[in-house]
Amino acid sequence: MSLSRGLPGTAMKVIGLGLFAFFIFGPLMNLAMTSLATSVWIALLTVLVSLALAIPAGYALARLKLPMRALILVLFLLPQAFPSVAIYINVARIFYSLGLTGTVGGVVLVHATHGLVYSVWIAAAAFAAVDRDLELAARNMGASPLRTFFTITLPLATPGLIASAIFVFLESLDEFTGTFFVGVPQVSTLPLLLYNASMGGNYQIASITALILLVPSVLFMLFIERFLRADVLSKVGR
Repeated sequence: MSLSRGLPGTAMKVIGLGLFAFFIFGPLMNLAMTSLATSVWIALLTVLVSLALAIPAGYALARLKLPMRALILVLFLLPQAFPSVAIYINVARIFYSLGLTGTVGGVVLVHATHGLVYSVWIAAAAFAAVDRDLELAARNMGASPLRTFFTITLPLATPGLIASAIFVFLESLDEFTGTFFVGVPQVSTLPLLLYNASMGGNYQIASITALILLVPSVLFMLFIERFLRADVLSKVGR
């Protein structure tokens, strides 16, 4: 009888503790999930923008006899060559005049600028690694240049393009400085949540956010090994 009488009291305590934990940690977890969804959405848009520019640029750098080709490749490294804080302060000023600060579109443009370093260089290497004899064989069979590109060149270069997309996705997912200067306070991503939690002394949320950022990076880097072949790596920067 005493056991049956104690069960309702224990159940009420468990329910009470559960409700207390929900009201305390629920908003924090909701913020973390919202930041995760925003980060993934921004990263996917960044990949689309970067590949839309990198595929034609990479093909041109790999197949056409462009003057100063090496200089063009080096120009894509410029966003990484200067202090990021000074660059993003000026970018934020320009974006403010254009109405792009505090918008997902503005953040995507900033992330895509960094992503072009990986996407263009790897895309150019992927297209350069495609055997030209296969393209010539398709042309000799009557295929147009456009059909040859979509049926021969692009499918063979796809593994390298997938690798570049993964690099861009991870770069966007971890980007903090550009998001801070361009997106705050309207756009909240995981790196911003990690920064705010650390500065506010909320180390539990900071640890959870850091783990969320770490796991996909490790998994994707292991996944990339399937797509970056030796023949593609040998063409990077050449």
